Amino acid sequence: METTAGLTFRDATDADVDTLVALVESAYRGDDSRAGWTTEADILEGQRTDPEGVLAVIKSPDSRLLTVERDGQVVACCQLEHRGTYAYFGMFAVSPTLQGDGLGKVIIAEAERIARETWGVTEMHMTVISVRNDLVAWYERRGYRRTGQMTPFPYGDERFGVPQRDDLQFELLVKPLV
Repeated sequence: METTAGLTFRDATDADVDTLVALVESAYRGDDSRAGWTTEADILEGQRTDPEGVLAVIKSPDSRLLTVERDGQVVACCQLEHRGTYAYFGMFAVSPTLQGDGLGKVIIAEAERIARETWGVTEMHMTVISVRNDLVAWYERRGYRRTGQMTPFPYGDERFGVPQRDDLQFELLVKPLV
């Protein structure tokens, strides 16, 4: 467990699954997500994740699901996965009512530090839905760069949501961690 800026970072446990699913869903889907700026409610309906998906990240030997608490309450989470020379950053969620207060900047910086120190990686990779220009711009301000490398959105697989448009794809963003 580590503490930074009044936040406590710890690895998620099986007992956190329901709380983390609710957090991720609230940050990206449905009306609750509209309280924050990371909502995907206009481009995707349905679920963002499920208990099985969260548990798989927790149980994976090459992955950590960082749970972030403030005053004993879970306020954010993010996945770090060791993939050789780089770490993958995903499942990043901040409680919608706390978005816009600088929490995300602190959390991503700490996640980058943890990945670098734990695994000795030199880059962080992530994928973002390419039409999320506001979100991509936020990551660019944190030092991530667009690569132009796209992967298709998994249309027809409702575990990832129900698309509301037909032009969704993921773009790889990369940041050096040296």
